[in-house]
Amino acid sequence: MNKFFLFPFVIFLILIKQGQSQDDVNFFDYWKFYSDIENSMYKSSCALAFQQLDDRIAAMEQLHSKSDYLNRQKLVKEKLLHMMGPLPEKTPLNARVTDIIKKDDYRIEKVIYESLPGYYVTAALFLPKKRKGKVPAIIYASGHSANGFRSETYQHIIINLVKKGFVVLAFDPIGQGERLQYYNEKEGKSRFGPTIEHSYPGAQCYISGYSPTKYFVWDGMRSVDYLLSRKEVDPNRIGMTGRSGGGTQTAYIAAIDDRILAAAPECFITSMEYVLKSIGPQDAEQNLFHMLSEGVDHADLIEVRAPKPTLMITTTRDFFSIQGARETFREAKGFYKALGGEEFMNMVEDDSIHASTKKNREAMYAFFQKYLDNPGSSEDIEVDVLKEEELYSTNTGQLATSFKGETIFSLNEKLVRDQVAKLKTDRASEDLDDHIVSVRNSAKNLSGFKYQENFGKAVFSGRYVKSNYVLEKYLIPGDGDYMLPAALFIPVGKNKSKEIVILLDEKGMEHAANKDSLVHSILKQSSSVLLFDVRGIGSLGPGYLKGDAYIDNTSYNQWFAGIMTNKSIVGMRVEDIVRIIHFIKTEVGDNETISAISTGACGSELLHAAVFNDNIQKVCLINPFVSFADIALSHEYTPAFIPSTVAGAIEKYDLSDLMAAICPRKLMIINPLKSDGSPKGKDKEWHYFKFSDIVYTQKSVKENFKCLVVDDNLRDDAVIRWLK
Repeated sequence: MNKFFLFPFVIFLILIKQGQSQDDVNFFDYWKFYSDIENSMYKSSCALAFQQLDDRIAAMEQLHSKSDYLNRQKLVKEKLLHMMGPLPEKTPLNARVTDIIKKDDYRIEKVIYESLPGYYVTAALFLPKKRKGKVPAIIYASGHSANGFRSETYQHIIINLVKKGFVVLAFDPIGQGERLQYYNEKEGKSRFGPTIEHSYPGAQCYISGYSPTKYFVWDGMRSVDYLLSRKEVDPNRIGMTGRSGGGTQTAYIAAIDDRILAAAPECFITSMEYVLKSIGPQDAEQNLFHMLSEGVDHADLIEVRAPKPTLMITTTRDFFSIQGARETFREAKGFYKALGGEEFMNMVEDDSIHASTKKNREAMYAFFQKYLDNPGSSEDIEVDVLKEEELYSTNTGQLATSFKGETIFSLNEKLVRDQVAKLKTDRASEDLDDHIVSVRNSAKNLSGFKYQENFGKAVFSGRYVKSNYVLEKYLIPGDGDYMLPAALFIPVGKNKSKEIVILLDEKGMEHAANKDSLVHSILKQSSSVLLFDVRGIGSLGPGYLKGDAYIDNTSYNQWFAGIMTNKSIVGMRVEDIVRIIHFIKTEVGDNETISAISTGACGSELLHAAVFNDNIQKVCLINPFVSFADIALSHEYTPAFIPSTVAGAIEKYDLSDLMAAICPRKLMIINPLKSDGSPKGKDKEWHYFKFSDIVYTQKSVKENFKCLVVDDNLRDDAVIRWLK
């Protein structure tokens, strides 16, 4: 053969070999229209949120008479209390003064009191030296400073207020100042910053079914109780203010506690539309459970107080949108007018960033001087601030080392254990079939999953013919402005199986196709394999929004959006999986048997999908976490698991209940993980699988439920045996 002919032939063989070693499952370099595809999950949440906000506006437009507005107030108050979760019973504060600092014209009492038994609050009470009778008092809530109210910025405001004749109580929010929850004694600091100190345990509260806002609000309400226990304080002249996170606390606490006469939240109030379009949902305590689906926005936090005096303190370049603040102010002003108190609703703005400005501080001083009846100069004066350690209420500067009291985690842990006990009782007392029906309904409602009606037209996107298989690419319409990429691997040969295995890889279909052996191991057994990505995974994620609670490459903030809209990430992804199933049944072959495999945390999504869609005949979970309760009960857990959890699930169902719900279909779990991401090993009791094992046994199909711990190099063989 001519050497000039051989050379291109050799090149051709090399290219074929290269093509077999790498499978092209890229879609969106070609489909330019979908260039924003990685934001599909967050934008789906936003689209739903905007509709819910529009519904709220429509409801507000129906308010006409004074009684309409009063009924709206009552409704909102009830919703706020419900969304925060039931507030605790009041218990003794057991307040103690640990030290006193005397200044020329004021003194500071360093205080500790118990918001709940063993749940300590560190605070400082600033008392003006010259007083005539009972005087007005202001609670100061600090923003997300690691040292709480001891920051120079907050001390400047507090000392200005006390020099103007106000008693001021400044307390540490949980996770800040002396109340760090994840304090490392050797390093002398928390392993997290303040926002993560809130969101890491806050996520566990959400899994249990309520917002951690409850604890922040309760601390504020008990702080009012402490103020009212002081003989120096006039109980009818209580105010509250704070900036940033302190603005959040001020808004929520003043909305709930009627004893707060005047409130001045600073650098927080805007509107949720503009929050979602800019910085995104913030750390845990700022997001109420189902807030948007219940039709509540920032304006409601003010309107529920009307006509009590309120001052919105804003800046034009704040990351809390000034446009949202202006729109909220206009709405609230109208609400106050309807209740005959238009003059009590005010707003000040300055041209600055997210910061305290002289103009805004002086407006705040004047506001409290007027409405708490304490006249005087509103000039912002220079003051001497104290060193941080001078204001410690504990001996060590941390409750963690001085008192070792309760934390958000420990408080929630007790609740979760009660919920787990209740779930176990339900499993034992209910008829199994009735329990399974209840589980299916609860999983659907709590995840926000909805059965789809419109599926659209799949788009064929190319074919590659290999030596032993064919690769076809499709775009499958999602339920919004996005497409689901799917790559169908079809084995070549006479013995081709009628089985299609769908595979959802937590790292995405690109990883499954080219960095994992499982796809080609299955193809060798003559079964077709369909790879796909769902919202937030692979080519459809993670999106631009990281947020202020971004932990180990996981955006809690995107998960918070789903909690506010009552449409979880799990629910969204399950709807995507159902679309994939519909594509197979309508366009690939209605006679195909569908088996499903997941790798990693998205085993939760696959279990939900199998419960909602019985076209999935077999389920295999590789390296899954195994329980929502396991995460909520672990002081240390893996953040990557959070997006695959369902808020509020624990009392109604856990993953073991979903496993039971797909009985008698085949289910295999390979190398399950503990909540911290480490291998679970061969747990003697496999207690998180106990209920599902009982159900499979009672249904006489015990052999269809398997849990395996295998070496990674034996994983593919285990899957192949399961498929057979």
